Amino acid sequence: MAKGFYFDMTTCVGCKACFIACKDRNNTETGVNFRTVKTYEAGAFPNPGFYHYSASCNHCDKPACVEVCPVGAMYKTEEGAVVVDQELCVGCLSCSKACPYKAPKFVKSIEKMGKCDSCYAQRQEGKNPACVDACMMRCLKFGEMKDFQGEKPVNELPILPSNETKPNLAIKPKAAATEENFTEKHV
Repeated sequence: MAKGFYFDMTTCVGCKACFIACKDRNNTETGVNFRTVKTYEAGAFPNPGFYHYSASCNHCDKPACVEVCPVGAMYKTEEGAVVVDQELCVGCLSCSKACPYKAPKFVKSIEKMGKCDSCYAQRQEGKNPACVDACMMRCLKFGEMKDFQGEKPVNELPILPSNETKPNLAIKPKAAATEENFTEKHV
């Protein structure tokens, strides 16, 4: 069964605790972020709106990053996490260029790629990904995608690229997030 992230956009306050927990857990250098939180504004008077979007790797069923890796460093585990073997990685950036979500990041200090692995080792010990446990509003969950279907989630929004990689992502969107005209706000 496919595993992935569920994000309840309707309760997210944009606090970035998930982002900080991810940076802390992965000990990433400045400028390398495996999870991001962005704020968007949509609509117009008299019905303006805003929303936050917490994003990481979507551990796609058809990951473009895996398909293009020339050395097999990027692969999908048996349980569905897309991970990078840094012993094999040559830092060619092919995976990052192929990923529509730009999840793989170049880690300058080691000259190799890194990315969200959904805290794979931590989950093997029965724990949640760090971002999930850090979310004070409990907007983030990780688990079997079938378990999130009762929420009637989407994995397509105007802010997201085409979902042809079959992302394991379930979003409960705010109404403003369905608007075609949006602007990213840098807060």
